This record gives sequence, structure tokens and C-alpha cells, in this order.
Amino acid sequence: MSQRRSQYDISNSVNVSDTFQVQQTVLDIFADIYPSFKREVLQKAFDDCNQLFEGEHPDYLPCDTFYHDKQHTMDMTLALARLINGHERSVTKDEHIGADRAVLGIITALYHDSGYMRRKHDYRHHNGAEYTLTHVSRSAEYLKRYFYKINLGEFSQISANMVHYTGLEVAPSHIRLPDQQTHLVGHMLGTADLIAQMSDRCYLEKCRERLYVEFVLAGIAVQVDKAGKEHVIYESAEDLLRKTPAFFEREVMIRLDKLFNKVYQYENIHFDGKHSYIKTVYQNQEYLEKVLKTNDFSLLRRKPPENYGTKTFVGLEEYLDQYPQQKGLFKAG
Repeated sequence: MSQRRSQYDISNSVNVSDTFQVQQTVLDIFADIYPSFKREVLQKAFDDCNQLFEGEHPDYLPCDTFYHDKQHTMDMTLALARLINGHERSVTKDEHIGADRAVLGIITALYHDSGYMRRKHDYRHHNGAEYTLTHVSRSAEYLKRYFYKINLGEFSQISANMVHYTGLEVAPSHIRLPDQQTHLVGHMLGTADLIAQMSDRCYLEKCRERLYVEFVLAGIAVQVDKAGKEHVIYESAEDLLRKTPAFFEREVMIRLDKLFNKVYQYENIHFDGKHSYIKTVYQNQEYLEKVLKTNDFSLLRRKPPENYGTKTFVGLEEYLDQYPQQKGLFKAG
């Protein structure tokens, strides 16, 4: 098999920077497991999502975040469809989540990061990353409006609650959904969000070059306590990488294995064992350990595909002129 390309999914067969390719793949997956489903609704949801990210929505600017971009959303949505497929193929008909819940999950996935989007007249924020701490709640509000827009208002609040499986604002045990099968979709949603981004071919490079910048813009790299004292959480992009293994063990695996009940295992059924998100997640972590052990960050040589944010954000100069106290956060090493 040829080397995986940076803009392609785990199987190296779907360009996850291309909304249409992901749309067709998801529709084909659903056509294989459901005799009927809301195909036209799903097509519209993909089309509308693409317009939102590309700046063709009448009320929103293009997606300008560096890490949480359209590629991530499409990659994650595709991963969710595959988990759903694996589940439906491995259980009895009575245990199926069914087409309606599956469509609900996919639409929620498509807009799970809509909370990063800035409105066209948003003059308070320099970049969508500044919404990091509240982006899931903002996504929930967007989803509530969107489901009414596509005449599925009965699912509006369900989706708004379910999207919190992708964030840290609400503990999974506090997410209210109508039944266990809908919670199962939520577990797969949260799992897809994690395994898609952490199995990305350029995951480590994206953490260093993009996620760290988002954390600085969001005010996460430095936190101020009640006494007004500043605490540096991430001294640099490399410091973020040094702290990633502990985050992986402390947060990611607890969510995947315990809070989400290891639903990533359904990928094995979908892929017939040929590909593995979770295996690649561990491979990325093992490579990071090698980088950290040698303290040689030049080993991170892959080039993530450009996106709107990386193309239009002019070297942080404008931002740092506005917030000069953060200039020290961008030092190397």
C-alpha cells in the first residue's frame, strides 16, 4: 500500500479535505446498512456544513481556526459513520440504533465545532480559537437552530445535549438524552472526535504548529488565578508536546475506555481488521515518546495541509501587537 497522504483518512482512500468525498462515502455506508434513511437531509447537512466552513454562510466568516478545521470535522464525521456501521453489523436487529439516530449523530458531528465560527460582525474576537472554552456550548446553540431550519425540530435539544460528548464543559454522566441507544451514539460521537484527530498523519505536527497557537489565542496557555497571578500552563509549542503523553493517559484513554465504553472496537467490524484508528493513535504516541526521549523535535517533519486559517493569519504579528504580553509564549523549545 502506498504511503498515507496527509489530507487522507486512516485508510488512505478518502480525501477528508473534500466534503463531497466524505459525503458520498458516508451515504454509501448508510445505504449499505439501512433500507431507508433521510438521505436528502444528510446531503443538505453536508452541503450546508461546507458552506459554513468556506465562508458562504450569510451570517458567518470562514473557519479561521488552525487545528479545528474542516478537515478535522470531515475526518471525525467519517469515523463516526464507520463506528455506526460496525455497531449495526455486529448486533441483532433489535439492538440497532436505527437510521434516525444515526442521521442525528452525523449531523451533530458535522456541526460539533461550529462554535468556533465567528459571525461576520464579530469585532471583539481576532480568531475563532478565542471561543475554545465555550465552543461546545456555542455549537449546541447552533445545532438547535439548525435542526429547526431543516424541519427536524424534534431532534433539536437532543443534538444540543449530545454534542457535549465532544467537549469538557459537561461531564458525560450529566448529559441528558432520551434513551441508552442515543447515549451510545453520543459515546461513538465523542470517540470519533478523539480517534480521528489523534490518528491524523500530521497529528503531532498539528499539535506543535496549530493547536498551541489556538491555546494561546484562547488564553489557555496562561491562566490567571483569583489573585491575579499568572500561571504558565504551556511555555511553548514543544512544552505542549511534552505534556501530551500525560494528557493522553489521564484524559483521553479514560474517556475512550471508561466513559465511552470502548466503542472504538466497532471499527474492527467495519474495516474487517484491515485498518485501525486506535492502533494509529498509539503509533503517534509512541513516535512522540521517541521525539521526547531524544529531545529532537526536528523529527517532526510532516507538512499538514494548508487551511483558511494558516493561509490568512499573518504570522501572529497583528495579534501580538494587540496582546504584546503574550509574545514570550511563542519562543522555541
